[in-house]
Amino acid sequence: MAVLLETEKVTRVLPGTVPVTLVEDIDLTIGDGEFVAITGPSGSGKSSLLYLLGLLDMPTEGEVRFRGKPTHDLSEEERAAIRLSGIGFIFQFHFLLAEFSALENVMIPMRRLGRIDRREMEARAADILERLGLRDHLRKRPDQLSGGQRQRVAVARALANDPPLILADEPTGSLDSHSSEQVFEILRGIVEEDGKSVVAVTHDLDMAARMGRGIHLVDGRIVSDGPAVAHLSPQLS
Repeated sequence: MAVLLETEKVTRVLPGTVPVTLVEDIDLTIGDGEFVAITGPSGSGKSSLLYLLGLLDMPTEGEVRFRGKPTHDLSEEERAAIRLSGIGFIFQFHFLLAEFSALENVMIPMRRLGRIDRREMEARAADILERLGLRDHLRKRPDQLSGGQRQRVAVARALANDPPLILADEPTGSLDSHSSEQVFEILRGIVEEDGKSVVAVTHDLDMAARMGRGIHLVDGRIVSDGPAVAHLSPQLS
């Protein structure tokens, strides 16, 4: 398995009168085609770790490498280029632009990357949305879609530039059980059918137990890392 993303002794401290350590001494490797759950109690550093993995935040100490390339000394423009082409983001809330249709929202990352013309963008966006069961909703705005449909548009947007890595922060946290299951199956398909890596922060231990690998954080440190079912079974019992 090729290494996609790795961290070495990553620590993130918020400065202040009383500094706050978000994550500490994180050594982590994510390979191609992995389906990874990050779990832990509230305040354990799960989202902070995800933002560091996605180059949305920078470590106070340590290094994050993407495809073997160190990122600490890159300019913000260079890190943004890696994010745009190499990483797709899904959040608990969809953050779709209200004035744009589903199709137009999915085209936004493609426009920013600027590698294909508008006709190709529209065709690719439509193809992704259709694959996610939204064939009849391409021209609808977010307020015309259900919560589950909006989150599927957000997944499609994350896939727009065909990145090898998808990072998801509570992707089913605001959904009902039926929509949560739909989104989970889409994420599993992204791994099993497309060979992408998906790393998801979640409080849903049932969902996490069905992923390939589980990483558990406590107080900003990794306390366990292994096969998801074995890793999470003590917490589920």
